[in-house]
Amino acid sequence: MSNTPLTAWHQIVGARDARGLDALLADSVVFHSPVMHAPQAGKALTARYLLAAMDTLCNPSFRYVREIVGEHEAALEFESDIEGIRVNGVDLIAWNAAGQVVDFKVMLRPLKAVNLVHQRMAAALQGAVPAPSSTAPPLASPALDGPSHDTP
Repeated sequence: MSNTPLTAWHQIVGARDARGLDALLADSVVFHSPVMHAPQAGKALTARYLLAAMDTLCNPSFRYVREIVGEHEAALEFESDIEGIRVNGVDLIAWNAAGQVVDFKVMLRPLKAVNLVHQRMAAALQGAVPAPSSTAPPLASPALDGPSHDTP
């Protein structure tokens, strides 16, 4: 497998590697969450949301089931089972010529899954759910349904 942003992403997800994630994200990356009303800008904030999402979704049932890849963008469909609910989602990832992610959008279905992920992400971002293997600092950030923030 070649050393592409997607290769790095899969390694980061598998290891929940906060340092690798920091290197992969561009400083000006924008994150689009399925449970936020506005995009979140900046590397630190995006990393917090992505690490919380990994802690929420990446259990033994998590797997990518389809990838559609272009020169500087990809769509990655995933599935995960949480509390008996099948979560189906898509990561839309765009990267620059340097191989750094500049835009990351997550879409989820069905509604039960969106609600469950929203609840668990809020708990993770409040620090209520410990990150089992993350090397990131404790997760403390704005509420999931709060206003957009340009700086962490």
